[in-house]
Amino acid sequence: MRRGRLIVVSGPSGAGKSTLIRAALDAVPQLAYSVSATTRAPRPGEVNGRDYIFLSREEFERWIREGRFLEWAEYSGNLYGTPAHRVEEYLESGLSVILEIELQGARKVRRKRPDAVMIFVRAPSLEETRRRLEGRATESEDAVQRRLATAVEEVAARDEFDCEVVNDDYERAREEMIEIMRRIVAGGDPC
Repeated sequence: MRRGRLIVVSGPSGAGKSTLIRAALDAVPQLAYSVSATTRAPRPGEVNGRDYIFLSREEFERWIREGRFLEWAEYSGNLYGTPAHRVEEYLESGLSVILEIELQGARKVRRKRPDAVMIFVRAPSLEETRRRLEGRATESEDAVQRRLATAVEEVAARDEFDCEVVNDDYERAREEMIEIMRRIVAGGDPC
């Protein structure tokens, strides 16, 4: 059995990463999703273990000390990390694993796993990113401002990625993401 491939999907908040990933997971059965751990509070409708593994800061820091993360980083005041053991289980079983992580984490994965396929997803503009974040109505204005400032840095780093998906039209971006994922699991060049 061929080992799966590691796939990193990153980009600013509000880019539509989660939505595009869900579409790819539905369309490409050889994919698995790595559930990240975080110290942020759950948003309405999020389920522990499905959307994220929600940990206290103390628990998260213990996991760091125990070496349980493939990568971890602080983003907008919260800690996020990828539990390493589950990723390895998926890869060994032949599934390609999607990590939805922020830029710091993506860079760490690239250093540890240069074979990882890196995909950058972004909205067509910073104004659209703001509109999407405000449309969530889940964060304070300060949090939106922090995420927008981070988005500027993230977009500036998009050349560090193998592929870029601009989510300006959902159906087009969805098809592009699915096609990229199909090429990855087939062992081909993704972009």
